[in-house]
Amino acid sequence: MFVCKHCAGHFEAEAVIDANGNEFCCNGCKNVYAYLNSQGFGEFYSKLKKGEQNLAKPSSKHFDKQSAGSMFSKLLRRDENSPFICELEVLISGIHCPACIWLNEKALSNLEGVLELNISATTSKARVLFDERKTALEEILNLIIAIGYDPKPFNEVNGAKNSLSREHYAKLIVALACSMNIMWVAIAVYSGYFEGLSAGAKKILHFAEFVLASPPVFYTASVFYRSALSSLKLRQISMDVNVSLGILSVYFYSVYAMLSGSEQVYFDSACMLVTFIFTGKFLQTKATQKAAQELENISSLFVEQVMSVKNNSRIPSISEFKPCDVSEVKSGDFVLLRSGERAMIDGVVLSGEASVDNSSINGESVPVGISKDDALLSGALCAEGSVIYKATSSFQGSFLNKLSKLLSNASFARAQIEELANKISSHFGWAILGLCVASFVFWSVANISAWSGASAFGIAISVLVIACPCALSLATPIATLVAMGTATKRSIVFKDAKVLETLAKCDIIAFDKTGTLSKANLKVLSEQRFLPFDDGALLALASASTHPISKAVASYILKNALSPFRQGALENIQNIAGKGITATYKGVKIAGGSAAFVKNLGASLSDDTQDSSSEYYFMYDGKLVARFFLDDELREGAKASIKELKQMGLKVLMLSGDKQIVASKVASELGIDESHGELNPEQKGLLIKELQKSANVVMVGDGINDILALKSANVGIAMGSGASVSVGVSDVVLLRDELSDLVFALRLAKKTFKVIKENLFISLVYNALSIPLAMAGFIIPLFAAISMSFSSLLVVLNSLRLKGRL
Repeated sequence: MFVCKHCAGHFEAEAVIDANGNEFCCNGCKNVYAYLNSQGFGEFYSKLKKGEQNLAKPSSKHFDKQSAGSMFSKLLRRDENSPFICELEVLISGIHCPACIWLNEKALSNLEGVLELNISATTSKARVLFDERKTALEEILNLIIAIGYDPKPFNEVNGAKNSLSREHYAKLIVALACSMNIMWVAIAVYSGYFEGLSAGAKKILHFAEFVLASPPVFYTASVFYRSALSSLKLRQISMDVNVSLGILSVYFYSVYAMLSGSEQVYFDSACMLVTFIFTGKFLQTKATQKAAQELENISSLFVEQVMSVKNNSRIPSISEFKPCDVSEVKSGDFVLLRSGERAMIDGVVLSGEASVDNSSINGESVPVGISKDDALLSGALCAEGSVIYKATSSFQGSFLNKLSKLLSNASFARAQIEELANKISSHFGWAILGLCVASFVFWSVANISAWSGASAFGIAISVLVIACPCALSLATPIATLVAMGTATKRSIVFKDAKVLETLAKCDIIAFDKTGTLSKANLKVLSEQRFLPFDDGALLALASASTHPISKAVASYILKNALSPFRQGALENIQNIAGKGITATYKGVKIAGGSAAFVKNLGASLSDDTQDSSSEYYFMYDGKLVARFFLDDELREGAKASIKELKQMGLKVLMLSGDKQIVASKVASELGIDESHGELNPEQKGLLIKELQKSANVVMVGDGINDILALKSANVGIAMGSGASVSVGVSDVVLLRDELSDLVFALRLAKKTFKVIKENLFISLVYNALSIPLAMAGFIIPLFAAISMSFSSLLVVLNSLRLKGRL
């Protein structure tokens, strides 16, 4: 019988031997072993306990450019600003312990071109950010294979999750069945002390307890042993080390007592220890998986193909559309959306009419009608009708894909308070191990007749089990998972767990006006024409900008032009965000935008204005030829939401590009005490940075002209109307255009932070009270197991309160 040097598997066939005489079960293991040592990763084997690696046999796969692209290209996300920067999500099959994660991180991080790497211990999912100019996709995949693991598309994870769940169910059933039966035997044994049970009968009953206790101890509890071994290899004392020592000590002491003919054995305690602790962990796992699954439901909306036609000069007929891989659609291509199909690409409707259901994205259950010139966000389900629309982005840049990426990455970052809790629990194990030994020594040597060596052993076991830091480790992650799942159901997306903590600590909240406090549904109230001009020029210029004011002017010109005109093409377009736009129209220079913008271009303005409106100025051939006055409607519930925010103790500000007199009027109407007008995007960002010198600041905007301010704030929150362009820079996205969701998000963050502190308090107080009682001998091992499981379940149940009313 041989033992493989790499995977530690036992085999009887002829061994594969390397130059140093090491024996391997196959060439794959030999090659991986040689590769790891040649690259300086031999330390990996020292982190594994020799003979118990249980490593999977190396995969025989090898990827070339074509095979890697066909299997993983759909999982690649490219940065639109830097197309060579790619992000890959891949399942690394074969990871089973911290040493495996260490090896993969070490190897991949050393690969040239890998910019960022995260590996989730719970899902074995790796997120790799790399520069494909320096390293190719197939190099990353082949390196994972070379070190003994198997890269797979992440969508195969679901099968692994189901398999894990079935294994947990099987372990739980075994533990429960054996526990129920062993308790009947234990009752017979304990009653025998009073009924005069014979020695032979006791031995038979003890042996029956031994038989019933063995499956839970060696099968159900194996999950604790594997975790404990992994921790010990890394020279750490985790909660599973304490649990494993407690279970095995009780079991093997009972075996010794049974063989030596002792009156007292603890097989029932060992069996019940396993049952109660595993049941507690099982319930924790189910609650955690359910909360995590709520964050991943968005991926179920993806489809692989759409009906598309490449960009051309005319709108194609329906017969011209062909099935196309969604990743091949580019901005400018035409897409057909039919009844029952889901939009995968953002775009603008060119023809047709349809009713679309956005409930999977923003929770709105009422279908919305769309027709020519309406925007269509990816994720919308066509309930009735059909439309042809023009793609305004690729799939990688679509709103749905950005949202999926945001949710997918949410589990990688940890809140600061969670890192603190993990540091405490990492040192906790060593302290408890010391207290366990001290308790055993004290009660063994103490000159107190009421206590025997066996009792000292029981006390030591109770200390080991009851002091498990499981509740402390669960305090933060379960609360944040439940909170993010609750927010997702309300169509609120948090970038990561850190945002919840930061948002809870914020003191100032700053609002953009247009599109945030108002509906961005501007209408032209009146106009002043100083000189005659071509309405087609103004329409072309206003149509070239995405700003709400420009859109309103364009709509007004279409409906109210003084004379018939034909819109022409623009050249030399320069769009200055939040200020205005310039271009050349039929050889004539034209410009449109704010008062400050046209002043810089040489326009002479009068001081008269209408304080209830915004203004748009139009210059033609260097002369100011027209001025338009516009007004906007405030969002429903805006005033009530501002009032609630102020009641929560937040200082509320308003930032606007409108004139100060207009900004002040709107702020007064909403009950906002401080407003800042005539700010361009750069000035908004600078003001946010200035406020941050004395407080934590939240910025709420529509994402169109507020990107700099959103990025500058401690927490940037984007409203749904601008979500398609702001997902990448915002910390929180409100998928519905409702300010009540903002209030909900803030209340949720504050309550989550409160629940986390309550969880930490519960776990610390539990240990402070239970450990002295166990050391004093007032708690037997069985009650210690029940108490430990109860403390963990109490933390979980307290976290689940976040699903209720806030």
